[in-house]
Amino acid sequence: MSTVLVTGATGFIGRRLVPALLDAGHDVRAMTRRPESYDGPGEPVGADVSDPASLEAALAGADVAVYLVHSLDDPDFERKDAQAARNFSAAAAAAGVRQIVYMGGLGDDDEDLSAHLRSRREVEHLLGQDGVPVTVLRAAIVVGHGGISWEITRQLVKNLPAMVVPKWVHTRTQPIALDDVVRYIVGVVDEEQAMGRVFEIGGTEQLTYLEMMRVAAESMNGRTIPIVTVPVLTPRLSSYWLALVTDVDATTGRNLIDSMSHEVVVKDTSIRDVVPGEPLSYRESVRRALAERETSEK
Repeated sequence: MSTVLVTGATGFIGRRLVPALLDAGHDVRAMTRRPESYDGPGEPVGADVSDPASLEAALAGADVAVYLVHSLDDPDFERKDAQAARNFSAAAAAAGVRQIVYMGGLGDDDEDLSAHLRSRREVEHLLGQDGVPVTVLRAAIVVGHGGISWEITRQLVKNLPAMVVPKWVHTRTQPIALDDVVRYIVGVVDEEQAMGRVFEIGGTEQLTYLEMMRVAAESMNGRTIPIVTVPVLTPRLSSYWLALVTDVDATTGRNLIDSMSHEVVVKDTSIRDVVPGEPLSYRESVRRALAERETSEK
């Protein structure tokens, strides 16, 4: 099997991905800025994508690198993420890496993309600029315990008896379970059919944000919550509103909200030819996320 370096190994997706790759028979390096405090599976390696010199040792001998790094909590995230991708591309090419796997964002290229989605597209291109084939998995909201977008949904439903929400809640999206994201990443690692390709991944349903909140409310509380839409609530005001009623900071909230006026649904299902299997429903995704949260709090 392959030697796989996972960046962001302690993050939302990374900490579930490392054990799944090990279960699939790969040797896994868990890259983190603080390897001395890493207590997960795999071999911890210290490196920082903003420090090109640190990447050389981390990537030496790696066959595949999974890139799960972004800086949404930083006002200057577009510049930082672009430079980090340039650093990683050069280091991966120098190390002879065969493939980079990247989690991107769904959305049509010809749309007026938000800064968040525009940055994801730029990183896709920059990661491959030195010749390493990049496999991109583009997703919308990933539903799982600890994910920012899911946490916004869960905390809004939990903390508010009723909601006044902006009109972007009527935008359609295609949420995907964290378990399916991990399954797809593992499935494309060192897979010849996936090299240099862009795949769209999503769950079984296309839902509005409003429908997602209603299903979450039913799953959490056994009832729906009253929701009233207002026509004008700017991204800036929306981000302050989120920061007030959830623990998501205003900068991250603003960067995510800017993307929520764009419909992001799967239009190409070719990933199923490479990684067969039916994805989970949104309701099952929510059930698993809530169950994991309950387990983690015991």
